[in-house]
Amino acid sequence: MKRLKHNLCLLACICLSHLSAFSQEGKIDSSHVVTLRIDPQSARGAAVSQIFDEVKFVPLETTKESLFGNIAELRIAKNNFLIYDYDTKAVLLFDASGKYITKIDATKLETDKADKQKAVSRGFTLTKEGDTDYIVVYTPNNAQYFTFEGKFVKKVKKFDYFSKLSFGNGDVEIKPYLNVKKGKDSTLYSIATINKKTKDTLAYFKLGDKFFEKDDWYGDNPITKYADNEAFYTNFYDYRLYKLTDNKLEMAYKFIFPALNSLPKDFISNPLYIKKRFEYFEKNKKVFHGIGSSYLIGDNLYLKLSNIFWDKDQKKSLIYNTKTTELLSFQDLEPDSLSSFLPITDSGFGYDFENRGFLAYEDKKFYTSYSALAMFTFKERSAGKTTTYPALLENYFKTGNRKSNPVIVILKPKQN
Repeated sequence: MKRLKHNLCLLACICLSHLSAFSQEGKIDSSHVVTLRIDPQSARGAAVSQIFDEVKFVPLETTKESLFGNIAELRIAKNNFLIYDYDTKAVLLFDASGKYITKIDATKLETDKADKQKAVSRGFTLTKEGDTDYIVVYTPNNAQYFTFEGKFVKKVKKFDYFSKLSFGNGDVEIKPYLNVKKGKDSTLYSIATINKKTKDTLAYFKLGDKFFEKDDWYGDNPITKYADNEAFYTNFYDYRLYKLTDNKLEMAYKFIFPALNSLPKDFISNPLYIKKRFEYFEKNKKVFHGIGSSYLIGDNLYLKLSNIFWDKDQKKSLIYNTKTTELLSFQDLEPDSLSSFLPITDSGFGYDFENRGFLAYEDKKFYTSYSALAMFTFKERSAGKTTTYPALLENYFKTGNRKSNPVIVILKPKQN
């Protein structure tokens, strides 16, 4: 059984957001919560075309300059794919057809004499100043701005990683882990919404002093935006999904899983688990430590369950229909003509999808990826089921090999 690289809270490598004044501590509405009893292993399969209206494979061009390992982060902007590769610590840009444009690697990062560490990227985000879009790369010393052509622009000491996450037209910003200052004192909150026009702030889930230093917290990105004015929020070691809007936070779903997959009821309150969380998960590999990035698209709830260890037989990426109560598993979805008889994730072959889930959701489309090794293996397994592939794939199979760059998979889910 192979251990996954788990995602620690983003706070471990990114400084906290700060606010010098705030309006009020928001109340959480729990009057409309829906309790769902789910046994993931009971989830069944379906044809890909029953769930999605469109499937597109975009192989990323492989050259000596563009070769990289796998996609740790993916953003879509200006009709380009922007990719962070954890192994090479580079940000790579490809156009919509997968053609390589440029990359930002160690040779383009600047280190000042006063810097304590040599500049190396720790991730990236996108920002806009005036009419110009920038790629902002994080280093141990600062945030460094680059154009979409990969040219260095400037360095700044203070930069808010989460400033681009917003509702509607951008008037309301969503900020996880907001440190609110009042005089000399400060209070850390799990999440807040800030109205840039009225300056009103609603902060939720007050955290204790030195919260992240006193214990181990395993979790994914706590916020998943799935509509212009709605997002899901998830807490550490919690089986609930909260729906966040610009003016309130409400408990949307509470999940009850089989005992084999469930945390002890006193997992947070019992001091015996403090700083011993990993030991517990190591002994209880099938337990979910929480809810990962999840989406509500039409009647379908795309649910990601998170644990630290990979088990190819464990079902953790699910689709729950909120009207029919039908439960489907991604690893049981059957490829059909819509996907050229190729699987839409690497579930059952690798563990990237089970570990990361969807890499992005933009313009009502999901984005994921899998390796060239998986793609060529899937092609062999589907031999005889189709004689033609879309042009991008046809060329990829002729010119690529099992060591080529990964393939991006774009999925357009049905909206009903």
